[in-house]
Amino acid sequence: MQIDPYNRAEAVVKSDTVNLHNGLTEALQVGGAGVVAAVFQDNSVVNITAIAGQILPIKIKRVNSTNTTATVMTALYRV
Repeated sequence: MQIDPYNRAEAVVKSDTVNLHNGLTEALQVGGAGVVAAVFQDNSVVNITAIAGQILPIKIKRVNSTNTTATVMTALYRV
């Protein structure tokens, strides 16, 4: 099975109210290790611990500023 590569990216600006501009992600790349407060489509929030360079295969609409300590995050999409 072949997996299509990501073909769109968006720098993540942490916010407790403003969603990502391109909608739900296919994945989230974390540049600097820490906690990601990931907000899913149903508004549930999960704090995920990530290591530097990790790609999290999650569909999220926002990364909350509150509780997020990870840095240099990039939202990845397939369009």
